[in-house]
Amino acid sequence: MTGPSTSMPVAGLVPAPRREHEHADLLVRNAKVFTGDPDRPEARAVALRDGRVAALGDDHDLAHLVGPGTKVVDALGRRVIPGLNDSHLHVIRGGLNYVLELRWDGVRSLRHALAMLREQADRTPKGQWIRVVGGWTAEQFAERRMPTVAELNAAAPDTPVFVLHLYQSALMNRAAVQAAGFTRDTPDPRGGQIVRGRDGEPNGVLLAAPSALILYSTLAKAPALDEADKRTSTRHFLRELNRFGLTSAVDAAGGFQNFPDNYATVADLARSGELTLRIAYHLFPQTAGQELADLKRWTEMVKPGDGDEWLRLNGAGENLTWAAADFENFSEPRPELAAGYETEFESAVRLLLENGWGFRLHATYDETIRRDLAVFEKLAAEGLFPGGNRWLFDHAETVSADSLDRIAALGGAVSVQNRMSFQGTAFLDRYGAGAAAHTPPVRAMLDRGLTVAAGTDATRVSSYNPWVALHWLVTGRTVGGTALYPAGNLIDRETALGLYTRGGAQLTGEQDVKGTLREGTYGDLAILSDDFLTVPEDVIPDIESVLTVVGGRIVYATAEYEGLDEAIPPVSPEWSPVAHFGGYQSGARQASAVAEAVAESEQHRRWRVARGSVPDTTPSFVDPCFDH
Repeated sequence: MTGPSTSMPVAGLVPAPRREHEHADLLVRNAKVFTGDPDRPEARAVALRDGRVAALGDDHDLAHLVGPGTKVVDALGRRVIPGLNDSHLHVIRGGLNYVLELRWDGVRSLRHALAMLREQADRTPKGQWIRVVGGWTAEQFAERRMPTVAELNAAAPDTPVFVLHLYQSALMNRAAVQAAGFTRDTPDPRGGQIVRGRDGEPNGVLLAAPSALILYSTLAKAPALDEADKRTSTRHFLRELNRFGLTSAVDAAGGFQNFPDNYATVADLARSGELTLRIAYHLFPQTAGQELADLKRWTEMVKPGDGDEWLRLNGAGENLTWAAADFENFSEPRPELAAGYETEFESAVRLLLENGWGFRLHATYDETIRRDLAVFEKLAAEGLFPGGNRWLFDHAETVSADSLDRIAALGGAVSVQNRMSFQGTAFLDRYGAGAAAHTPPVRAMLDRGLTVAAGTDATRVSSYNPWVALHWLVTGRTVGGTALYPAGNLIDRETALGLYTRGGAQLTGEQDVKGTLREGTYGDLAILSDDFLTVPEDVIPDIESVLTVVGGRIVYATAEYEGLDEAIPPVSPEWSPVAHFGGYQSGARQASAVAEAVAESEQHRRWRVARGSVPDTTPSFVDPCFDH
């Protein structure tokens, strides 16, 4: 760094003798700026002042905005994009638990994942659990399989271990089964199964059949953080999201996220100006049978739009009534929802619309969507649809063309997530390639002019890495490389980026102030490690931000920009998995471990061939370079 006015060496820029209020607070130069604004799609430099975009242009055009107090960042020719906006992220719940979780997101081999587990067992104090909570699938591992309960017992014989695999199943070692209080006499909950051995004792496997309630109710038995550590945990989770260029998220609430208690931490951070991610949140009734009472109480307490540009209420959902919710476990048959749920569901929707509330609605299958739309069309006859309140379907994997037309007619939108990145193979096995080819039909949604936004549904259903989702949108491939979609259901990279920027802003009514880089919009941007618009497709999931800016503040910085971001407290407690391993595991750091895992897997296959256990065929996941 040179001089008080620069944050990176910048040749040829001399502070201009202008009044201080005319100078930029931050200038990013020597960049390939993708603005997302069709009126000015490209620029070489962007200037920020008072948390907003002040100007765009060439380096020479903006040189006069450099003053004594201006930070100048040389992007070194890298791609700059508007900050990403995950339109369906369980960010509030994720933040409250982040430092307690051992994340297998991005881990390329089961061997490495189990080594992480063994290391963490040595550090975890008595009474605490090791939690691997979503964001991974067996397809991402070189071995292409899940761990076994025996492997969990060997890795951590005395420390409770809970490993959540999406919302399909969970594995628990002996210590966790005991800590959760499961015995041969524990009944299976509705929609779930405690798998048992020949002796009738729980064997450590929990199945969502198809309800995930058994999974997250068991996880809720583990110790929680105290209030101070929840605050620190949330700050580190937001910093981890900033690492990937995220600057905004729409929180989809979720199970065991009670209002207002579980929102207190982000509200406190908002008051103290310590949020590094803009959050628009939703409210989700938690208790079956009490949904209407909760919704009525909330409409009397708060209203959509309450808050500010950092934390604001966006509406209700993603569930309004529990009876209307289907489940996204593609390893199980499609659930049949109860007859007559529409009566209570209609009352909930009517209550919200009459009080000026929008909503989002979890719906995986077209069968559910059609039933919900029939309720909306009934209310449309009374003038409640379209009525100026924003509403959308989340997920909509198997939505039909007819349902899309009905959604458009009622003024709705759709938020899609890359759950098929993690469950695409399971869907393919159950429903076939023909059905999988348009699950979800993103191209058809856009062709109808629908507002479509993209997200992840992290942290339990999939990883919070947005570049994994963007890779899925443009390639149609799972994290294991399985091709799902024909060219007609793929979108180009600029369109995909728009779903992750402008799309999310439209769902919260903020399209005039974020989602693009143009004069007057929020100063939210990311400088990328690799150029999303030009790199080979297989590089996309490994993209990260090297510098992320939210509201003109540098909230994440690495590489040449190390140390420019704001300081945050160290991870607490000290034994936290995040303190040792960090969060998402970068693939570049794991090449040797993956090579060893593949070689070991191939040795095991050959041993099985020699015993006659399997035919002598090389599995497709073995890279020929290791087959020597």
